[in-house]
Amino acid sequence: MRQEHPRLLIYSHDSFGLGHLRRCRAIAHALVGAQKDLSVLILSGSPIIGSFGFRNRVDFVRIPGVIKLRHGDYEPLSLDIGIDETLHLRASIIQHTAETFAPDIFLVDKEPWGLRGEVRDTLAMLKANGTPLVLGLRDVMDDPRVLAEEWQRKNALPALTDFYDHLWVYGLPAVCNPLQGLPLPPHVIGKVRYTGYLRRSVSPVERPTRPLASLAGRPYILVTTGGGGDGAEVVDWVLRAYEHDPGIEHPALIVLGPFMRSSDQATFIERAARLGGRVQTIVFDAHVESLIADAAGIVAMGGYNTFCEILSFDKPALIMPRSVPRAEQFIRASRAQALGLVRMLAVDKRRDAAVMAAAIRNLVHQPRPSEVRIPGLLDGLEVINEMTRRLLFSPDAAAETAPPMTATR
Repeated sequence: MRQEHPRLLIYSHDSFGLGHLRRCRAIAHALVGAQKDLSVLILSGSPIIGSFGFRNRVDFVRIPGVIKLRHGDYEPLSLDIGIDETLHLRASIIQHTAETFAPDIFLVDKEPWGLRGEVRDTLAMLKANGTPLVLGLRDVMDDPRVLAEEWQRKNALPALTDFYDHLWVYGLPAVCNPLQGLPLPPHVIGKVRYTGYLRRSVSPVERPTRPLASLAGRPYILVTTGGGGDGAEVVDWVLRAYEHDPGIEHPALIVLGPFMRSSDQATFIERAARLGGRVQTIVFDAHVESLIADAAGIVAMGGYNTFCEILSFDKPALIMPRSVPRAEQFIRASRAQALGLVRMLAVDKRRDAAVMAAAIRNLVHQPRPSEVRIPGLLDGLEVINEMTRRLLFSPDAAAETAPPMTATR
């Protein structure tokens, strides 16, 4: 251990949505809960990071936000300056923060070089200082062919080869293998450790979510699309089902998401209000774990964090994944359905109300994820904690690998 009070710095580029931030926050909270005196600082571009609560010894630095446009380019989220100047500013803040905070471990979420290479200089600086560098990857990145092309375009291999000491995959190969089919050399593959998925819980430290008055004490179907930026089709289809079938047993609580277009939010809120309390809507809740824990079933798009919560709270789930701009959600949902963990329903242009009504009626009768036995499925936070402890206290032992894991039913 290099310092009396060890420090972990986490980088999350957060151009849009909630996924990266919520994953990094879950890891940070688990680590400080398990390791006395560890402090964690999160670098994030999320515009709503301040809406979340953080445990003692976890804090964040908000870097200027950017947003990804449909054609793939980026632009500043709020600042009236050019994207190049914004990225230069972000890179400067990241490097200065790392220099001042002097982390014992640097954990980068998903992007090997950071957004448009903005952590390259920070990686070089920390590497020269002997700081362990870790790249954290979710269970699915994209279609392997697309990911291979993306990493080639971004020249990611030198980062994996020459900079990162460890690659942590937040999942299991028994479910999904994000690196399968990629042309990675053996010494890079040797750095990979599969952790299992990140177990979520309702923390007594945080404010418990109070159900809406009309739902208090009643089991409900929770509909969530994460940040909501691309969730309008799912919400529309659920509303069509309730409009079509007044006999659906369970009411619905729809979390629209803070990034859904305000015009869509207003339309959906108005439609729900006409359903006489059978459907309630809220825009955002930072403690969605409480809502999931109390739900009878989940309708979702199937992002990484929601999938972890479905597994953690053992909820029957109907997943309606997106397939663009990334195939991530579709790949995860397809594999999870094949294993019997969830049911998948592809969103089509018709969005037949009767089809959705039937799916919602059947949802609570689906098998729960726990009926599929997959050793180590939700061990992610425990494994990350142990690997972090070894990096801090026993660096030479940190390279030990876990045995392969398989699924049974």
